[in-house]
Amino acid sequence: MSFLIVMNTCPNKNVAIEIAEKLINTNLTACVNIMPAGMSIYRWEGKVETAEEVLLLIKTHENKYSQVETTIQKLHPYELPEIVAVPIVKGSSDYLDWLSKN
Repeated sequence: MSFLIVMNTCPNKNVAIEIAEKLINTNLTACVNIMPAGMSIYRWEGKVETAEEVLLLIKTHENKYSQVETTIQKLHPYELPEIVAVPIVKGSSDYLDWLSKN
């Protein structure tokens, strides 16, 4: 099985929780970590911006990626939310087995 970690930044903890709960409740992921607020510095519409954001680490099967992306886009307040995925190349066999069952 091929798994992904999908990363998504949110403007605050409430938005992060809403997205995480929706992904869990619709069986699109087994686990979402909500990381504490951090500072993002980025270029947007020709200006350098800074913002405090909360990071979601979403573990999912790669065949569910498009549904995860669509769900985030529907719930996210940003015009262009960060949604990027990286493959899980290795991991504890027990954890990956749990991930595949959930």
